[in-house]
Parts: sequence; C-alpha cells; structure tokens
Amino acid sequence: MRSGRTALLALMALAVAVAAAGGALLILGGWTTGGWTTAGRIAAAETADQTPLGQFIPVSPPGPEPKVSFTDAGGKTLSLADFSGKVVVLNLWATWCAPCRREMPSLQQLQTRFGDRIAVLAISEDFGGNKVVAPFMAKLGLTTIKIYLDLKSAVGKAFKVDGLPTSFVLDRQGRVRGRVEGETDWNAPKMLAAIERLLSPDDIVKTSFPQAHP
Repeated sequence: MRSGRTALLALMALAVAVAAAGGALLILGGWTTGGWTTAGRIAAAETADQTPLGQFIPVSPPGPEPKVSFTDAGGKTLSLADFSGKVVVLNLWATWCAPCRREMPSLQQLQTRFGDRIAVLAISEDFGGNKVVAPFMAKLGLTTIKIYLDLKSAVGKAFKVDGLPTSFVLDRQGRVRGRVEGETDWNAPKMLAAIERLLSPDDIVKTSFPQAHP
C-alpha cells in the first residue's frame, strides 16, 4: 500500500512539473469502446525519440486524408471532403485538457486572420458532446471557430492520435502536409508562414517541405 501511494505521489509531482513547464501534451492511456480513456500520463520534456512538442512537423510525401466522419454542433454529419479547396487546420481537443484550453484562443485568431481561405476544425473528443462543449466555448468567448464533435473518437483513431491536443494541416487538395503534437501558438510567425505557404497559388508538393517552428 505504501509503495503504491509513493508511486502515485511521484506521478502527481511529475504532472505538476510538466504543467508548469508549459507546452504539455496529455498522453492518453489507450482506447475503450467509447473512445479515449480518461486515465493517462503527462509527457515530460521531449527526448530524442519523441516528436518535439508544439512544432510543425512536415509530412513528406503528403498523405491522403483519412476517410472519416464527424458531426457539427447541430448533429449534421460531415467529412473532410466537405472542406475541399481550403487549407484545413484540424485540431483534436477536449474541454478537460488544459493544454487544449490554452491553445484554443490562438486557433480562433488564426481563423480570424485568414477568414474563409482556411477552415479551422476544432473537433472535440468529449464524451458529453455539445452539452459539455457549448458552455465551455461560451465561457471563453470562442465564437469565430466552429466546433465539431467526435463522440466515438473515430477521427482520433483514424489519424492515430496518441494525445491531446494534436493538430493536422491539410492542403487544398485534402492531403495531410504536417502535424503538431501538443499545444502551440498558431500566430507565431513561422506557424503562419507554414499556412501561407499552402495558400500560395504556386504551392507545389516537395519531398523536402520546409520545417516551421513556433
């Protein structure tokens, strides 16, 4: 019993230390038939064998979008194909995820900056759906970005997501061009440059897509 308590206290101390450091990614302990498990662990500082948190990691060559569906706040079923022709920033998040909450205002600013040239898809992984998400969005004054729901965690599974928040950037042809694991500032100059590059009329798929860091 004492050893179990000691381990629990050590885990709690690690979580506090990582949260204080910022840029955390909530790593989830696996899947249940209902979606994400709520038990998990907090990733500590990045190591050599981990994806750097909060950085834009190019996908080369670009990959096809997963064929998956989700719903809007009114219950309408949508797919990524519905946003063809726009650069898409797909962000998987949850109301109970502190790094997700910190990141959300910069996603709203990103949508405001680029207007209808891009689509920020903030897809909630909350089990409670819109009855949980809507009050949260109202409390934070998040009105520009549209919220979508993934009640069965189908999107997270299709994209092979291990933790929240995780984001994917798709080009106008629906190809996955990059990902960001953990929270980031979407209005940092190099993050904006990554989006603007995909909006350029002469955007060409290259095997060495320049890496951008926030």
